[in-house]
Amino acid sequence: MTISRRLLLQSGAAAGIMLATPWVARASGRTLRFAHAANEVHPGHKMSTSFAEALEELMPGAFNVQIFPNRQLGDDKQLLEGAVAGMMDLVSVSGVLVPLVTGRQGMNAWQMPFLVRDYDHFGELALGEIGQKILDDLAPAGLKGLATADTGQRNFLSTKSTATNVAAFAGLKTRIVPVPLHQQIWEAMGTAPVGMPYGEVYGALETGVIDAVEINVSSMLGENLWEVGKHFTLTGHYPWHMATLMSQRSWDALNDEEKAAVTEAGRRSVTATLDYAKTQDLEGRETLKGKGVEIVQLEDLTEMKARVAALTETWTEKDPLIAEMVRAVAQQG
Repeated sequence: MTISRRLLLQSGAAAGIMLATPWVARASGRTLRFAHAANEVHPGHKMSTSFAEALEELMPGAFNVQIFPNRQLGDDKQLLEGAVAGMMDLVSVSGVLVPLVTGRQGMNAWQMPFLVRDYDHFGELALGEIGQKILDDLAPAGLKGLATADTGQRNFLSTKSTATNVAAFAGLKTRIVPVPLHQQIWEAMGTAPVGMPYGEVYGALETGVIDAVEINVSSMLGENLWEVGKHFTLTGHYPWHMATLMSQRSWDALNDEEKAAVTEAGRRSVTATLDYAKTQDLEGRETLKGKGVEIVQLEDLTEMKARVAALTETWTEKDPLIAEMVRAVAQQG
């Protein structure tokens, strides 16, 4: 069952959101609370601060953006539910959770395995027609989509031994976000997928509850996962996209000039976030090596691509926006 704004308001599911000490863009103007679950070194935080900075450039003094990082106001799912209910002004959340909470499947297009080539390719799509359509598709869920950015290409971290080929994935208890797309991808890879909240990953790796996690460099650094996992295989199987979303109630409270500025600030934050994520990904690998993490390329990446290729065709049938994204990439050649 998907969650509507009305249902959340009736159930009080988002009523527990409380204020904490925020990162503040200015001390005057219209106050906007902007929450996310990422650590301050994560590109997800850059997504929020670059939005606030762009908004200040566009309308100096008009907004007071208060940023709450690091799960201060809840995890991704709680924040997204709060935005749907109109109890949060702005959130940046992992895009994979948007279909889970809202029932809008278009956001899954970004994680069709091996569809998006790199950070620059992501930017072309996110700031193009299909990227805007996917954001606009969230309106029936009570959300105004402002930005989508790749906060780190996903790879594979193991506590056991370095997975140099696809056969090495077999049977590894691998943490996934508990959504159907990820379940299907990692079952196809031969792992034993384990659905688990992001905040529990460190402890689960440390205690052996899980053997591995599909993860990006930014999260390795931000969550100190390098302390418990030393075997990192570069696969780049899909981007970890985050979306900046405004509640419909907060959007409706803006005048036309403010709406234009907020929209443009969202677009500018995409470029800033992608630049940050791209740099952090490359430089962060060297940082991880310095902390004793072994980093290798998957030797048979073509085999990994072959195992998941059929999933893209299956998922294009689930939503026309996913099909449109696949066509847009195919037309680019």
